[in-house]
Amino acid sequence: MVCLRTAAKLCSGRPVCIPRGGRCVMRERKHGEGPGDDILIAQLRDRMHMVAAGVPRPAPRRCSAPPLVASCRCPRPMPWLVRRLFPLLATVGLVAIGMASTTWWGPHLVGKSAWSLPHDLWGTLVAARRLLHLDLSGLYTRPTALVTLPGAAVILVPVAAIIDAAGLPLRVPGAQNPHPGVWLVAGPYVIALSAVALFAADAIAEHLGVARPKRALLAASGAVALWSVSVRWGHPEDAVAVGLLLFAILALSRSRAGRSAWLIGAAVAVQPLVLLALPFVVVVVEPRRLAGFLTRAAAPSALLLGAAAWANWQATFNAVTSQPNSPAVNHPTPWTSLVPQMSNGAVAAGPARALAILVACGCALAVGRRWRAARHTAEWDSQTLQELLWWAAVALALRTVFEPVMVAYYLWPVLAVALITASRSWLPLIATSIAAVALTLASQSLWRGPWSWWAPMVAGLGLTLFFARVPPRNRASPAALPASHCFALPHR
Repeated sequence: MVCLRTAAKLCSGRPVCIPRGGRCVMRERKHGEGPGDDILIAQLRDRMHMVAAGVPRPAPRRCSAPPLVASCRCPRPMPWLVRRLFPLLATVGLVAIGMASTTWWGPHLVGKSAWSLPHDLWGTLVAARRLLHLDLSGLYTRPTALVTLPGAAVILVPVAAIIDAAGLPLRVPGAQNPHPGVWLVAGPYVIALSAVALFAADAIAEHLGVARPKRALLAASGAVALWSVSVRWGHPEDAVAVGLLLFAILALSRSRAGRSAWLIGAAVAVQPLVLLALPFVVVVVEPRRLAGFLTRAAAPSALLLGAAAWANWQATFNAVTSQPNSPAVNHPTPWTSLVPQMSNGAVAAGPARALAILVACGCALAVGRRWRAARHTAEWDSQTLQELLWWAAVALALRTVFEPVMVAYYLWPVLAVALITASRSWLPLIATSIAAVALTLASQSLWRGPWSWWAPMVAGLGLTLFFARVPPRNRASPAALPASHCFALPHR
């Protein structure tokens, strides 16, 4: 059997062209042989005979595509700034619009003089400042209101250090503090930090061979959806966790299981909502590597949570297990009356979130059989990667289905992942983008009934997932090749 290394030598070890959808997509060879190699044996043997007979090799930096595909010249790899131009522009635009809308024209539109700021961010900033001063016992005590894992405070430690050095007070915005200078420092940092999800989405789209115009629309619509979680509500931990999850799935698709496990571990330590997608990742990990994978994935959370629990066990245990939320402040759902009630009118969201994770595990067991072949490949084909991403979006949507109290930014993780799976062609991408933008704006409404807000939002997420669905695999098609394998075929 001839491996891809031989094919790479025939093209002088340079990046070569892979025919995808009637066009040439440039890829760099990253891995060795895979199960898709055998379909090239006949043509590779012919080329090897030509080399053995003394037939000159093709000109340097020139590669040939299969019949019916025009030859193309292999360019040099593009700089990182060029490759990530669209998420970079989207980030700059989101920072500029976010800061202007919160401090300038946003308050004027609603007739207020005070800035329109995400109040939730201040509690996490207080936790980050306490962590900066090694006050672990105060992570889960007032006024932090922290209910996630300590990683949410860790990612804000750099900006907390700048605020501390500048001597800026962390007073909550209000009538006595209408224009807090802290926001001028923390705002750009939080928005730019949240944009890691945009860069992860663009990296996956590039890996899938998505054309640059579609990637531009992906970045633009992704930035609009990201506005809710970063600018409006001030929860960068959600965006960072989903971005790390996406990078982890991309690494696993390239057979980098160790890197993928550490990235997932970091994501869980920042925001454990990504545990909903973890079962779908686990089913494609080789059984012999599963123990090591899960150990690495659990290590960051165990370390951070263990340190916080050692410093203040009672406060840490109560916050992490109960995860209180107030239906009087946010949106109640039909599940509100069925979950444990807490003091001050709050309810415990922890049990419902655990139920959502159990349902996600059942779904992964039911659909994971189709991806077993990916365990033994050097790199997944694009169909497998898209299918797993779509099911990860479905798993993240389970949170909204079972959540007893909803907040508008809870919808964002589903929208962010669904946009990636829809980027394969224009019609699904446009439909999903419209649905994502509409849901982002509609979710900011103040409807208070347990059905009036929750039911339309869940239905909207279902419609978005329908638009972003991945077409069934065509078993008669030879396109089941890895998304970024690189090989050359003789041009006859």
